[in-house]
Amino acid sequence: QVQLVESGGGLVQPGGSLRLSCAASGFTFSSYFMHWYRQAPGKERELVASISGFGSVRTYAESVKGRFTISRDNAKKTVYLQMNSLKPEDTAVYYCMCPSSPLDYWGQGTQVTVSS
Repeated sequence: QVQLVESGGGLVQPGGSLRLSCAASGFTFSSYFMHWYRQAPGKERELVASISGFGSVRTYAESVKGRFTISRDNAKKTVYLQMNSLKPEDTAVYYCMCPSSPLDYWGQGTQVTVSS
């Protein structure tokens, strides 16, 4: 059974940092791209960052380039999202996702709130 469990969210002041983690189980983790998405209230879910199976390919949304870093530890079956220089507009629920067929796998999400 595939499981994705996010952690690390919370309340942080503008300019602060958080590191999100997503622990995976139930599939061959290193064989899959992993993605971080976010969804702010009243907005559509958006792709934030992606990483290939062994980390050689990483892509980012323009809005987070230079501030966020995606990484993974295949031995721990965990993908991370290091978020620096956080802004109020980064406030959202953050989800990790593993693409699969016929359905993608999603975690339950972790809330990130950036506010003074």
